[in-house]
Amino acid sequence: MPNLFLRRLPVLALTLAAVFFALPARLAADLVWTPATGWRVDGGALSGLLGTEGRNALDLMNKARESEEKGSVGSALSSYGKVSKKYPNSIYAPEALYRSAKLRLGRREYFKAFESYQGVVGRYPNSKRFSEIIGEQYRIASALLDGARNRTWGWLPGFRNREKGIEYFEYILLNAPYSDYAPLALMNIARGHQKLRQPEEAIDALDRMINTYPQSLLAPDAYLKLAQSHANLVEGAYYDQASTKEAVTYFEDFMILFPSDPNVASAARGLDGMKAMLAESKMKIGDFYFYKRSNFKAAKVFYNEAITAYPDSEVAKRAKVRLVSVEASAEGKPLPADAKKKRFWLF
Repeated sequence: MPNLFLRRLPVLALTLAAVFFALPARLAADLVWTPATGWRVDGGALSGLLGTEGRNALDLMNKARESEEKGSVGSALSSYGKVSKKYPNSIYAPEALYRSAKLRLGRREYFKAFESYQGVVGRYPNSKRFSEIIGEQYRIASALLDGARNRTWGWLPGFRNREKGIEYFEYILLNAPYSDYAPLALMNIARGHQKLRQPEEAIDALDRMINTYPQSLLAPDAYLKLAQSHANLVEGAYYDQASTKEAVTYFEDFMILFPSDPNVASAARGLDGMKAMLAESKMKIGDFYFYKRSNFKAAKVFYNEAITAYPDSEVAKRAKVRLVSVEASAEGKPLPADAKKKRFWLF
C-alpha cells in the first residue's frame, strides 16, 4: 500500500497544481494598506514567499509606506527597491515597483518612473493596474516629447530628450498593441520625428498607423498627414517626383475613404498642388528635349504626359501650345512667337 501511494504521488502533485492554477481570478490575492494594520494580503492567496523571507518582505513594505506617509521619499524608494530586487516572486514586488514609479513621477524623475512602470507590465502582465500603468507611461512619453526635462535626484533638471519620448511610445506599442493607446502612440511617434526633422521616420510611423489600425478614429488624420509629409519632401519640378506621386496617392485615398471629413477641402488643395507639380516636371523634361536636343518625338511624349497628369490645369494648356510648336518644328516651319520667347528666357 505505501508503494502504491508513492507511485501515485506525482499524479497527485500534478492534480493539485492544476487545481491551484485553475482557481478563478477573483481568488487572487490583493494587497491592502491601512495605517492601523499596514500591508496585508487580502483574498486568500499566498504571498509567494513563506517563513522568514515573507516576513522580511512585509517588514520592508511597511517601512517603505511609513516613510512615504512621512514624506521621506528617498527612504521609501530605498525600501521599495529592496523588495522588488530581493523578493521579485512575491506579491509585494509589483506593488513596490508601482509605488516607486509614482514617487519618482512626483519628483519628475521621468526615466526611472517609466522604468519602474515597465517593470510591472513587463514582469507582471496580469497586474490589475495594467491599463492604469499604460496610461501613466503614455503621459510620461507625451511630457518628454513636448519638452519636459527629466530630473536627477529629484531636483537636477537635465536636457530635453524628445528621442526618449519616441522610444517610450514604442514601448507602449509593444506593451499594449490592441489598446486605445496604440494608434495614439504611433501618431505621437510621427509627431516626434517631425519635430526632430526626420520626415522619413515620420512617414514610416504614419504608414504603420494606417496599415495596423485602419479602423481607428485617427486614420483620417494619419492619411492626411502622410500625404502632407510626402508633399513636404518635394523639392521642385526639376527634381525626382517620387514623393509627389506618393502625395497624390495619399491625398486621393483620403478624399475617397473619408469624403465627409472636414479636411477634404484642404486635401483637395494639396492634391491640386501636387498634380500641378507633377505636370510641371513633365513640362520641364519636354522643354529640355525640345529646346536643348531638338528631339521632337521625346518632347511630344512628355508634353502629352503633362496633359495627362493634370488635364484641366494651366500647365496642361501650356503643354498643348507647346505641342503645336513641336509639330511646326518637326515640319520645318518657323516657331510661334511664344515658343521663341520661351526658348530665349529659359535657355
